[in-house]
Amino acid sequence: MRKSELDEWRTLTIKELQQKARDTKAELFNLRFALRTGHLTDFSKIRAMRRVYAQIQTVISEKRLAEEHHGAA
Repeated sequence: MRKSELDEWRTLTIKELQQKARDTKAELFNLRFALRTGHLTDFSKIRAMRRVYAQIQTVISEKRLAEEHHGAA
């Protein structure tokens, strides 16, 4: 994860971030499915995708807290 990517996410709206989180979760599901069927050779992709999902959720939480505290983010 590069800092520029994280900064880019912080400019998105909560709706856009939620869509990105859904896409990431779907990709994580596909990676886990590939792991179970024996088609996944690079296991580090699962860990990286879990991390990306968590970072997106963190940005969503930050935006919600800012919205509660300041009105609108």
